Amino acid sequence: MISQNTIQEILSRIDIIDVIGEFVKLKKRGANYLGNCPFHNEKTPSFTVSPSKEIYKCFGCGKSGNTISFVMEHEKYSYVDALKWLAHKYGIEVEETFVSQEQKEQFQTADSLFIINSFAEKFFTDQLFKTEEGRNIGLSYFKERGFREGIIEKFRLGYSPEARTAFTDEALKNQYNKELLLKTGLIAERNGSLQDNYRGRVIFPIHNNSGKVIGFGARILKTNDRAPKYINTPENEIYVKSRILYGSYFARTAIDKADECLLVEGYTDVVSLHQAGIENVVASGGTSLTVDQLRLIKKYTNNLTIIYDGDGAGIKAALRGLDLALEEGLNVKLVLIPDNEDPDSYVNKVGASAFTAFVQEHKKDFILFQLELSLKDAGNDPVKKSELVNKIAESISRVNKAEDFTKQQDYIKQSSQILGIDEAGLHALVNKYIRDRITIQERKAIAVGPDKEAVAKADASNFDDATFDMLFKDQLQERELARILLEYGNKQWDENTLVADYILNEIDELDIEDKEVANIVHAIKELLQSRPELFSEKYFVYNENKSLSIFAISLLNHPYEESKNWAKKDQNEGYQRALFQQGFGDFIRTVADGNEKELQSFKLSAEDRTKYIVISVIRYLKLKKIKRMLLQNQQDMELDKKYEKFSELHFIHKSLKDMEREITDQLGMVILQ
Repeated sequence: MISQNTIQEILSRIDIIDVIGEFVKLKKRGANYLGNCPFHNEKTPSFTVSPSKEIYKCFGCGKSGNTISFVMEHEKYSYVDALKWLAHKYGIEVEETFVSQEQKEQFQTADSLFIINSFAEKFFTDQLFKTEEGRNIGLSYFKERGFREGIIEKFRLGYSPEARTAFTDEALKNQYNKELLLKTGLIAERNGSLQDNYRGRVIFPIHNNSGKVIGFGARILKTNDRAPKYINTPENEIYVKSRILYGSYFARTAIDKADECLLVEGYTDVVSLHQAGIENVVASGGTSLTVDQLRLIKKYTNNLTIIYDGDGAGIKAALRGLDLALEEGLNVKLVLIPDNEDPDSYVNKVGASAFTAFVQEHKKDFILFQLELSLKDAGNDPVKKSELVNKIAESISRVNKAEDFTKQQDYIKQSSQILGIDEAGLHALVNKYIRDRITIQERKAIAVGPDKEAVAKADASNFDDATFDMLFKDQLQERELARILLEYGNKQWDENTLVADYILNEIDELDIEDKEVANIVHAIKELLQSRPELFSEKYFVYNENKSLSIFAISLLNHPYEESKNWAKKDQNEGYQRALFQQGFGDFIRTVADGNEKELQSFKLSAEDRTKYIVISVIRYLKLKKIKRMLLQNQQDMELDKKYEKFSELHFIHKSLKDMEREITDQLGMVILQ
């Protein structure tokens, strides 16, 4: 591991303009630099680099980050490799940190597994091309599948001979450790003796994103009802099935360039499509998609097209993982190959151009496909149709609203038309599913004690859409507060207090809904308590916690620069009252949208509008907390009907409503009854 001293030296030396300038021609525009985005094709420059914030943002494709993440994204490096690249560029000696004995052993095991797998890959390749058995059996099989030698070499395909201990003997002769060989799954111990695990099979090496072999898929060639068609590497320190997509190493650049990932089932589908020149393709291995696999795809694109066989099994396989893909914010399309073909056989049958045209013409939206398919199955059965409505509503509710609110609304509109039901009713049902997922934890948390009956009653209770909107939607205010903490936190609030101190003191006991905001607020608190001298935007932009760094960059990527020349206007209570009467929500949205003309209509200096945003958001958070307390108190009143307790709870209810009214008056809002 690279030491913190080395990382800090790299951070102190790197110049984002210098680094990105090696790959992108940048021109100075005001305080920033502008160029053509290296991550997508564009004629009009939309790639902006801010040297003051040390971040970049493309307003065309949406990619953003810091200097290190740029190197990682552009060169497809890991975090450590990107740091080493920067260290080399600036002549910085890389210092390794001390690791525990346990960590050291894990690293050594992983390195050893990589070495053994590399040795095995070469062994299987040599067996395929350099032995008579390999050429007659393995190579003949690949050629029968239509694979040319160039593509076989590219994917490093191989063959494991029939001999019981061919690989085992070679590996032991080269002094590889028996326990590690067993861990790779390349050999097995049967009846007290070691023998090859992949005998008489063709071999598909599986590579990680840096091209290292992490495992193998071995396909049987002989007909044997007792043996599995494929044997895959068992999970170990470097091979975790749920995090792997076959072919991702060879496809990553093509996926990035095409801004689309094609997902198929099998190894041969990937190889055949690559051979046809369709390289933005990976395989799931026929298993249900996992969150890690979907996030691997999302590193390169938000557009996922699933291409599976058109039979019943293919359709079921395609539908698995749908909800996960929607929650990850992916745009999912489905293509079913006709005539009992699979992608491998179909591309060989019709050719690359016709295959590509077929995919483009027959893409179906995932949710709408599922809806049409299920609707045919339901027929005129009202019970099945009711179940279908609920199923579709739940799927739509899983669309990542934070990333694509419009898409969710479009699904509701189109689905209601296809089903022939009221759009508003479907919208309410979708909201109910969203509410149910969010509130189940809320209700359990505030239920009285561990009483299961009380928890059940709490889960069953509900509240109106207006209150739901108040509590769980429109979290822009919290994010704006987090942005102010990052950008202005170390500036003075008054003579004795920093902006960060004021905010943190005010929100110390308040609930923050947005988990990312909560995490960054907690990190700022800890930093101010332990190392206040380090508090700055840069500390979080380059934070070793990747999620904090990404979130900080997203907060700081607002599309306008503060005007330095706004003259101070006469500030008085009239301006403040007008601001609150206009509605602080509109004001914050204006700030977030970067509408400079509208901002000036508020007649506030940059310093004062920041203060007003802070005050307004804090009041909003207090209002949300009061709402929660009202909900809890109302639930307590329902659970406890005894006069004395009920009277006490009623008094609390009245007090909370008074507090609510006071804050809403300050904010110029209507109380949600």
